Amino acid sequence: MTHRYAAALLLLPVSAVAQNLPGTTPDTARVQVLPEATVTGYGQQLPLRRTAAAVGVLDAAVLERFPQNALTQAVNTLPGVRLEERATASYRLSVRGSTLRSPFGVRNVKVYYQGIPFTEASGSTSLNLLDPSQLGGIEVIKGPTASVYGAGIGGAVLLTNRRPLPGTSRVQTGFTAGSYGLRRYTVAAETGTATGYLRAQYSRQTLDGYREQSALRRETIALDGEMKATEHGTLGLHALYTDLDYQLPGGLTRAQFEQNPRQARPGSATSPGTVAQRTFYASRTALLGATYDYRFTDQLSITGTLYGTGSIIRTPYLVDYERNTVLGLGGRAVLRYRTELAGHTLRLQGGGEMQNGFESSRNYQNRGGTPGLLRYDDEIRTATGFVFAQADYELPVGFLLTAGASYNRLRYRITRVSDAATQPANYQFRRDFRPQVSPRVALLKEITPLISAYANVSSGFSPPTEEEIRPSDGSLNRNLQAERGTSYEVGTRGKLFHNRLVFDVAAYDFRLRQTIVTRSDEQGTQLFANSGNTRQRGLEAALSGWLWQQSTAPVGLSVPALGQVQTGLRAWASYAYNHYRFGQYESGGNDYSGNRLTGTAPHTLSAGLDFNEQLGFYLNPTLNHQARIPLTDANSAYAAGYWTFGTRAGWRRTLLGHLEADVFGGVENITDRRYSLGNDLNAFGNRFFQPAAGRNWYSGLQLGWKW
Repeated sequence: MTHRYAAALLLLPVSAVAQNLPGTTPDTARVQVLPEATVTGYGQQLPLRRTAAAVGVLDAAVLERFPQNALTQAVNTLPGVRLEERATASYRLSVRGSTLRSPFGVRNVKVYYQGIPFTEASGSTSLNLLDPSQLGGIEVIKGPTASVYGAGIGGAVLLTNRRPLPGTSRVQTGFTAGSYGLRRYTVAAETGTATGYLRAQYSRQTLDGYREQSALRRETIALDGEMKATEHGTLGLHALYTDLDYQLPGGLTRAQFEQNPRQARPGSATSPGTVAQRTFYASRTALLGATYDYRFTDQLSITGTLYGTGSIIRTPYLVDYERNTVLGLGGRAVLRYRTELAGHTLRLQGGGEMQNGFESSRNYQNRGGTPGLLRYDDEIRTATGFVFAQADYELPVGFLLTAGASYNRLRYRITRVSDAATQPANYQFRRDFRPQVSPRVALLKEITPLISAYANVSSGFSPPTEEEIRPSDGSLNRNLQAERGTSYEVGTRGKLFHNRLVFDVAAYDFRLRQTIVTRSDEQGTQLFANSGNTRQRGLEAALSGWLWQQSTAPVGLSVPALGQVQTGLRAWASYAYNHYRFGQYESGGNDYSGNRLTGTAPHTLSAGLDFNEQLGFYLNPTLNHQARIPLTDANSAYAAGYWTFGTRAGWRRTLLGHLEADVFGGVENITDRRYSLGNDLNAFGNRFFQPAAGRNWYSGLQLGWKW
């Protein structure tokens, strides 16, 4: 985790501040000179300044800066990345404008958890299975990443859990209470050695909810361990279990939103409301994974990963009551080799990934939150996989050339066992997407030891997910095609003025073909179609710097110093400009060519201050802004832009050399701004709005004993 703390110092302004907060991780926060940042990136394990891609990094200190009940605020400090929450714990992730085809869940972005594929074979990812407090790092690679991570145009997200430092052991417990019935409990135990570690955590969170029909309950158990299995091999074992249950309040019209944003979707003469139908999502999910890293020599190594996952899901909505059982199995292997060619270092890597999924999905009539008559029964088999190769060559005068490509395949087999509308059923729908080759080429130049510039060209494809091929109304979308796109990107990052100013800037031009768009019908069913093409151009910038800085020796209450504590005031900001437009796009006799891309704001801004002083007191005010968003492909309706303010304050200290204490409190949406954080796009009946919480507070205490 040391590398994770260092990585953020170079990129994310929030993280650069948090590096030196007293007690973020007591053993590391006091080190004045941190090791050079290393990020996973495209599997290269290179310093961030030598990574020729837009990569955003969040470490544990950044995640702790915000309320631990949700990931939204921390992730939204990354320029070009937006995490929305349509309902409590119902996440939707957008990387450079991928919201358009994600009415719910996370799509078009590949997610890995501890090196294990966390995205299902069908293409969907359930980020709500994770408790924010278990995560020690989030790395977001923006743009097409198919050359190493397979299908997906939005990018890749690499998640790691917290890892204890070698030679330390601790037990921790925490409690948080807040507005709208928020209650959080966490218990963790961990130990680290020179050859491995073991960590276990249990968390429970409940919430009554800001809106009617928006309560939440989530319990999570995470077990992570790593040990030296042989002289040259290291074995990692990971287990995750989540019991999740949250209610679905539904979308509101503008009039309903302005009248009472806390209400759930009301019923009508033709459609019952969400309260009457007791709409919710409930799942129990288990994941088991193992990773084995074997080093043959200093030049040759291999990493292999195997995993299995299973879920039982229940989802009553306005018409349907779904009962799904999902099983997944897969693996990934990467072979790495390093050598010298013509006096310069050449790194080669190649490998592959395979995922298989099986889902038994039964849809019933929803009768007030209980299943009625069976509508249809499907068995869905999904198989996806790819192989890839990549070379990194160190050229003279500080240049680094990277070239890679992958070969991808995807297949669906849907067997309709029963269909109440067309008896007898028992027929099979087969869909094989044509194999795709996705290349990437990048060139980086180290201008100085602290500043670099890069350019890259990458392509990718993103086939429809199972929910898009088979929407909840029981239809089978036989004509939906995979999205294909190419990205052109330039960027620069580094440090100036004796390391006091950290910057990261990237500009890109992304051209997407066969863009998938969504609309909803009267019953809330999401339907999908290809729209032609889009052109997405943008600029992303992140800056941070010390306004006032002082290094002082730790006071007597602290543990013996490993270095000096940096105290002071630091400012940070991240900004994204998005010029996203439809190309040739006609639908239903209407021409939408040239319109703004639905669901994406042209401007987003996140900024703040981080103050900490030698006695352990800290203050973290934050500002967020999002410009107005088009809600329809016709650009006929918009969600208003908004500014929100929040702050967290507390006292964090290590007492008597062993007792770690953090007493904290905060307020979010201080001005009580009325806004919608996760809008429903092209919604039937103009039910676009999913209101975010009003002014709310939280406070808590975390205690730990370290030895």
